[in-house]
Amino acid sequence: MIFEFEQAINEQVIIPKSKGVELYVKREDKLHTFVSGNKYRKLKYNLLEADNKGFKTLLTFGGAYSNHIAAVASAGDALGFKTIGIIRGEELQDKIEENPTLRFAAACGMKFKFVSRDVYRQKTSEGFLNSLKVEFGDFYHIPEGGTNALAIKGCEEILVDSDKNFDFICCSVGTGGTISGLINCSKLSQQVLGFPALKGSFLQQDICKFVKQDNWSLINEYHFGGYAKINTELISFINQFNADYNIPLDPVYTGKMFFGIFDLIDKNYFPKGSKILAIHTGGLQGIVGMNSQLKKKGLTLIN
Repeated sequence: MIFEFEQAINEQVIIPKSKGVELYVKREDKLHTFVSGNKYRKLKYNLLEADNKGFKTLLTFGGAYSNHIAAVASAGDALGFKTIGIIRGEELQDKIEENPTLRFAAACGMKFKFVSRDVYRQKTSEGFLNSLKVEFGDFYHIPEGGTNALAIKGCEEILVDSDKNFDFICCSVGTGGTISGLINCSKLSQQVLGFPALKGSFLQQDICKFVKQDNWSLINEYHFGGYAKINTELISFINQFNADYNIPLDPVYTGKMFFGIFDLIDKNYFPKGSKILAIHTGGLQGIVGMNSQLKKKGLTLIN
């Protein structure tokens, strides 16, 4: 049922010896061309559940440049599911061809329903979901960002036995599903650090609902003003990182995480001798959309 994927490998990033730490990147972005990183992990058991229960249609929620929307559309197309995307922003209805994420999802066969931001806030309400079933028929519901108990089960498979020797596990944080899985499968001797891509204290409570251990913390200083907010400093860092290590980063999640990791290394946050594993959660499809926005503003593009 689940399509083939590549095994993630850990690649070392060379840090000056004077800092006394080792940094490795788990290349989850290489798992699959279109359903990469944490999106593959989050969808794996949800897709199996949908198939086991005989669902033919997947319905989910997302914004204009959502990695999740693109991944669900691609996975559905590959596995024979119909897909429906409830998209935040009525103004996007006539701009599908201008938007690389929506254009890709449409090419995979996804059907859209564009709703206002007020309506979109009802995405978890039973009444709204029931109204969608009246409109579209029966479907398997995957929440925004893909985070639920089955998604966390998938993310618990990110770390393997050979990762037990790392002292710190780092990942970017959106809805909290990926870090929850990492916490649950980490060793108590390891510290899991999450780098939120958006502002707000709600993530702490959301993560606590799913985790079994307390060996984790959130580093809240590297969101660059909020979700999908970036500046020239972050763009420059992402481009230089790719030039130095041949590892592309997305501007919403992994770029901010690695910026934070490097800044913490410079500030001697990690004890000498530490081994750090950073999880590359993919999201690279979002670069095209971000570059279209940067081009309009006359700013440097992301490589």
